[in-house]
Amino acid sequence: MANYTAADIKALREKTGAGMMDVKKALDESDGDQAKAMEALRVKGLKGATKREGRSTSDGLVATHVDGGVGTMIELNSETDFVAKSEPFVKLADQVLELAVANKSESAESLLAAETDGKPISQFITESGATLGEKVDLRRVGRVEGAKVASYLHRTNKDLPPQVGVLLAFEGDDETVAHDVAVHIAAMSPKYFSREDVPSDIVENERRIAEDTAKNEGKPEKAMPKIVEGRVNGFFKENCLLDQGFAKDPKQSVAAVLEAAGVKATGFLRYRVGA
Repeated sequence: MANYTAADIKALREKTGAGMMDVKKALDESDGDQAKAMEALRVKGLKGATKREGRSTSDGLVATHVDGGVGTMIELNSETDFVAKSEPFVKLADQVLELAVANKSESAESLLAAETDGKPISQFITESGATLGEKVDLRRVGRVEGAKVASYLHRTNKDLPPQVGVLLAFEGDDETVAHDVAVHIAAMSPKYFSREDVPSDIVENERRIAEDTAKNEGKPEKAMPKIVEGRVNGFFKENCLLDQGFAKDPKQSVAAVLEAAGVKATGFLRYRVGA
């Protein structure tokens, strides 16, 4: 019988994020030697990487880094929340974020193609995640620049790492308001910064839908332009950050809150794991 205890199993699971049966088998094969068991899990993880390619990665975390007027954010995905909250996965995310910052990456594709220690970062992620026993994906990398950048991370579950992240570029001195707007973005999920950023084809489609809906409702022809315009404005208020009602005071728009504080927002980035 292998010389290991339940505490050894727990310790190795926490170090590697591997499943209980995989850990027990590795400890059996290594006669309880933790170092050899970790090596065995790593080897098996690498051999199994190809088999995992088609698996879905719907869990994971979001991480941010801000240095002056530059903010970087990544979304790193795993298959299960068990791995997402494991120490090795969180450490891997920190390393990937550092590489994104160092490479000034603006996309996952550019970062994965870059190199670290003489090999592609895509290979580094595969090898580092091998012992986790799951497919690990770098889904997104983004970068925001401005005079200043506010960052906000939100945990949708207190037992898991952050799954919503926001970067807000802004000008001005009221960092409290900037932070509050970043929190607003996390909660209200705007799709666009301003109405000018909405593609014209989307605006025209919303206008057509509003007009068709009004006709089906039997609205009078003379009132149609005003009704359509009102509904298109409603679309802007729902989807554009500056037009949205501020989460802490919905009677005021985000634009009005920023203006009152002497803050000018210049751009934002929002990630939610899996969305």
